Amino acid sequence: MPETIMVVDDDTDILELARLVLEGGGYRVIPATSGADALRTLAGEHPDLILLDINMPGMDGWQVLRLLKVDERTSAIPVALFSIKSQVRDRVSGLQGGACDYIAKPFACDDLLGRVRSILDNVTGPGAGA
Repeated sequence: MPETIMVVDDDTDILELARLVLEGGGYRVIPATSGADALRTLAGEHPDLILLDINMPGMDGWQVLRLLKVDERTSAIPVALFSIKSQVRDRVSGLQGGACDYIAKPFACDDLLGRVRSILDNVTGPGAGA
C-alpha cells in the first residue's frame, strides 16, 4: 500500500498541483481545503505525513499544528509546514511548534518529492516503528 500524505491548503490550485506531483511520485494523497476539514478527516484517516499550509482563513496552520501535537491520535504524525511565508522566523516558529520541516511555496516538483521522501525515510527508516 502506498504511503499516504494529507495536503492541507485553501488554495485549490496549489492543492491540485501538490496532489498531481505526489500521486505521480507514487503516494496516496488526502486533500483538505481547511484546518477544520483536515481535523475532521483525521478522525478516520492516519496519514504518514501532513503538508500543512499556514495562511488559511478560519483556523490557520499554526492552530492546526498545535491541535495535532496535543492530540495523542495525531501527535506522532510528522507535519511539514507548506507555505509562501518563508522568512527565518516563520521557519523557526514552525520547527519549535513541532513541525519536522518547512517547504516553501512555490515549490519545484522534484524538490517537493525529495523533501517528502526524506521526511518519510527519517520516520520509517531503519530502526523505526514496530
